[in-house]
Amino acid sequence: MFDSGKNKVYLRTLLYSTAKRGHVLESLYLSLHRNETKQNFNIWVYGDKGDLKRGSGLFVPQEGVTFDHHFLLPKDGANFAFLEGSYSLSVFARQVGQRVATELLIIRLSISESQAKMLSQPRTGIYFDYSPDHQSYHAHIQHRQRIES
Repeated sequence: MFDSGKNKVYLRTLLYSTAKRGHVLESLYLSLHRNETKQNFNIWVYGDKGDLKRGSGLFVPQEGVTFDHHFLLPKDGANFAFLEGSYSLSVFARQVGQRVATELLIIRLSISESQAKMLSQPRTGIYFDYSPDHQSYHAHIQHRQRIES
């Protein structure tokens, strides 16, 4: 969560281009689906610690780039509760000059009943680590202590 108290989605990922000259991304966003519920996280912030940029476009060379990507909820008052169930997370990118975004990736995730209960606590997040042996993501809960100044 950011200070707004709204949930967010964070990914650290490599983006690369199959084109020799690379690609310029105008925007990234993701959609999270659970049953019949869909929520877009359309505010994109990327970079590394201390040097975050709000979705200002990104050149992706053939060699690739690795950044932290934070996807935030729109400012229209929406919030998304992470409840028990199966989720589908889709990452979309729109290149400069394209009218329609391209789906880059789909990730299947699951949240148990006990994990969902823990997520209702402030400053609590769920993290998914990839298990290559099982070819799936496994969740763990982490609670962050408030930093006093």
